[in-house]
Amino acid sequence: MLTSTGKTRLAAAAVATLMTVSLAACGSSDDGAAPKAASQSASNPVSGAAATATPAAELRAGLTHLLTQHVYLAGIALKTAVDKGGDLKDPTVTAAVTALDDNSVALSKAVGAAYPDAEKPFLESWRQHIGFFVDYTLGKATKDEAKVAKAKSDLDGYRTSFGELIHSVVPELPADAVAKELVPHVASLEAYIDSLVAGDGNAFAKLVTAADHMPMTADTLAGGIDKNAKLDGDPDSPASGLRSGLTYLLDSHVDLAGIALAQAVSMGGDLNDPSVKAAVAALDSNSVALSKAVGSAYPDAEKPFLESWRQHIGFFVSYTLGKATKDQGMVDKARSDLDGYRTSFGELIHSVVPQLPSGAVAKELVPHVQTVLTTIDSLVAGDGMVFADLEMAADHMPMTAKTLASGIADNKLLG
Repeated sequence: MLTSTGKTRLAAAAVATLMTVSLAACGSSDDGAAPKAASQSASNPVSGAAATATPAAELRAGLTHLLTQHVYLAGIALKTAVDKGGDLKDPTVTAAVTALDDNSVALSKAVGAAYPDAEKPFLESWRQHIGFFVDYTLGKATKDEAKVAKAKSDLDGYRTSFGELIHSVVPELPADAVAKELVPHVASLEAYIDSLVAGDGNAFAKLVTAADHMPMTADTLAGGIDKNAKLDGDPDSPASGLRSGLTYLLDSHVDLAGIALAQAVSMGGDLNDPSVKAAVAALDSNSVALSKAVGSAYPDAEKPFLESWRQHIGFFVSYTLGKATKDQGMVDKARSDLDGYRTSFGELIHSVVPQLPSGAVAKELVPHVQTVLTTIDSLVAGDGMVFADLEMAADHMPMTAKTLASGIADNKLLG
């Protein structure tokens, strides 16, 4: 189970983001607000690193993180429940559901930071739709078509009621537009559940498809809140889009790595098992997407970035296998390789983006490496903390995305 600190970790991050938003909207001059250079008015737009740190950019990136985590944590919880035969009281299932609910609380607190009266109804509504997905899963698993049909109907009704709730808080977001925005979210998660229950080998790829829609939902919500609160900055600026995109891809990297490693451990370390190969393929698709994102701005860096990124994933695999087989030599080598990777990756990024010092990039990767190693330790030990540890590993990704986005925005003079 999560500690009280773990339960509030995502919530604290979300509140910090949206408190900046609400303070900016009220014209606060509190010392905790965004730096002056990053909070100019729309009539005097900023560019470079400052453009990635405006309240509007913070809002879009924060929502991207929380919504991306919602999909992956839901996917992990549902898979865990299916693997445990639908026993929702199993301790492992309970831990996975707790991690998912932490995310729901964080989202509600993020909303509540800007719109206090909406926090409680948002949480009730959000938890309700997760329950409908659980019902859909149980119905599919038990071939109870009536349960499946009711869950589908409930999810359709949820889209309407949620749209009305959001519209009541942010009139700039029409209720029907919000409901329509949720169509792919519902459909793609149902497709994931169908594949998960059928065991057809496509579940991991379909989970990625479900997560792929979240940046668009975050953009839609951020745009409406931006208009409502008249935030400094532009959530749709190239700099905001860059930071949000990197947040999504790096969040997905951690979650997909966790899923792939968990699948490998569950299959006794057999990397040739079809389910392990499918999970690894989903992870590698994310690596390719990251490299193409880099290549779109720096074509010559796309190939070396992909080679370096894949290499560090291999080091995590080696660490996992070493832990699982109690091979301390393999564990120590993997740790050493990851330490060397931080240095070489920092040098690679600095060679492309001189505004990002190699030492600073290497230092930024310390928490990434350590939190993933901690997740692996928990996974192999079976101590019940793996979901909380994976959540912590993902929580660091928005900071890495912000660091990289600020350097690239400075380099490319993005507004």
